[in-house]
Amino acid sequence: MIFDHIGFPVQDYEKSKNFFTKALAPLGITVIVEVRGWAGMGRAGKPEFWFGPGAEPQRPMHIAFLAENQAQVRAFYAAALEAGGTDNGAPGPRPQYHPNYYGAFVIGPDGHNIEAVVHRPDSAA
Repeated sequence: MIFDHIGFPVQDYEKSKNFFTKALAPLGITVIVEVRGWAGMGRAGKPEFWFGPGAEPQRPMHIAFLAENQAQVRAFYAAALEAGGTDNGAPGPRPQYHPNYYGAFVIGPDGHNIEAVVHRPDSAA
């Protein structure tokens, strides 16, 4: 991880919380804490991804979450679509980035391009 955490405003907190809670669950990312109307999500008790009500949302942003394997990328994609996301790139290899890049992309409730990606050959297809 190259940053400690990231946060941005959303238009509809509950809609975003529902989307991200469902979409990121396959990656083991959960709501760790809610403070002053903002949700802090992460793994192992450390909130690294924050969102909450505020000024006009920044658009569009690209946010990529690290997956452990290709199965998690596929599960993220299915969960994100079920949670209301819009397809922006089905799970699959992206050799234009590097030989082991495997990702999936969806557009979330505020128009952000949300990705799950793994960067190594897969052992759990």
